[in-house]
Amino acid sequence: MLSPANLPEQFRTVKDKDEEFIWVGEPNFTAFLTTGIPFLIVGLLWGAFDLGFIGAMGKMKSGGPPLLLIIPFFTLHLFPFWGSILNMLRLILVHKNTFYAITNKRVMMRSGFWGIDFNSIDFDKISDIQVTVNPLENMLGVGTLRFSAGKVSSKGNPLTSDFIAVKAPYEVFKKVKTVSVDVKTDWNYPNKLRPEENPGYNTRYDPK
Repeated sequence: MLSPANLPEQFRTVKDKDEEFIWVGEPNFTAFLTTGIPFLIVGLLWGAFDLGFIGAMGKMKSGGPPLLLIIPFFTLHLFPFWGSILNMLRLILVHKNTFYAITNKRVMMRSGFWGIDFNSIDFDKISDIQVTVNPLENMLGVGTLRFSAGKVSSKGNPLTSDFIAVKAPYEVFKKVKTVSVDVKTDWNYPNKLRPEENPGYNTRYDPK
């Protein structure tokens, strides 16, 4: 486990009194930015179409709509273009605030743009863990862990909380699985259900 001296300041404010940190990491910058690429591609294609249309209208000698209508219309219509670029800038700013952690109680995600947001899932709530490694992540030696707690969107799609583009993803996956099994076992078989040499739930979790 990480010693108090090695615990990043980013998690000190939300640490429980008896909570111990086992692993802390952050996303790879390049791979983290690629999460905005699909939106950026759509935005650039949208912008290219609109700019081409504006150029064609500019070549019209007469009969076109007045300039006072064209400018406001295309300023709004080009929102996907501006939005995709602003989203990439947002990801750059969010990256410096993004950290992930595994403790003896839960997995935690720290992120934020204007402010700092924390999200956590207790081990007894985690129903599924997946590891995905796309080609770029594979080249960079990183991967993404997706934690499911059984939540779904309004459309019925499963919602996940993710460790995005972390180093050695399979090693992190094994850490989570090991701690999750050990902690769940400690919770499910407390006190008299445990052997005499282990008094039960009140014992502290020890990964060793």
